[in-house]
Amino acid sequence: MPPITLNVNGKAHQVDVPPDTPLLWVLRDTLGLTGTKYGCGIGQCLACCVHVDSAATFSCMVPVSSAQGKRITTIEGLANGNGLHATQRAWIEEDVPQCGYCQTGQIMAAAALLAKNSRPSDEDIDAAMKGNLCRCGTYNRIRRAIHRAAREIAE
Repeated sequence: MPPITLNVNGKAHQVDVPPDTPLLWVLRDTLGLTGTKYGCGIGQCLACCVHVDSAATFSCMVPVSSAQGKRITTIEGLANGNGLHATQRAWIEEDVPQCGYCQTGQIMAAAALLAKNSRPSDEDIDAAMKGNLCRCGTYNRIRRAIHRAAREIAE
């Protein structure tokens, strides 16, 4: 079987893995992008969130073969040449992380939300972030950080 070509963080990568390998493991184990975390492996916690064609996606549930030809963005590719993404800055400014394990998935889901809705209400945030589990319960700080990032994006 021929290698699979992935567009990850704006760069083409050829990977020689079985086509049903979850995208999460290809990102972490094959490409060394360990910012994407394994949480539950069954699409329930969103610790593994990446963007696939700009949509927040459970990378543990996506076979690598279905990601071919799509734009994949991981936490490592979220920032641009001008520095951190607005959500990353807001996470720092609001002191969101406690243990930090789920935070890359939280940031990726928040960035996907803000790309679609730059002025989300609390209800919009709750709906968009409902799949993201945080064992430390930093949900109020997460909401504040999303509002902070939205204000920055709107400026």
